[in-house]
Amino acid sequence: MSWEVRQTRRFARVYKKLTHPILVADTDAAVAVVANNPDIGERKKGDLAQLWVYKFRSQGQLYLLGYTREDAVRLLYLEALGPHENFYRDVKR
Repeated sequence: MSWEVRQTRRFARVYKKLTHPILVADTDAAVAVVANNPDIGERKKGDLAQLWVYKFRSQGQLYLLGYTREDAVRLLYLEALGPHENFYRDVKR
């Protein structure tokens, strides 16, 4: 059973700026994978302990999809999306 998915403003801004259709399709596929099984991501530690990250490849580059989850109501919040470079630094802001 799929979880309900909601976007944060940060994620929506980044998603709207995606220009390449293949990247948009890969991102949508990654969101679908996470919605079906939120445990597939990796839970972070330390400052980002509430964040889960799912890694996927698009056009030969590694992208990270950051999300938080509320288990009681089966709800996922898409927090961030971007290439690995500076991803965690940007999420901490």
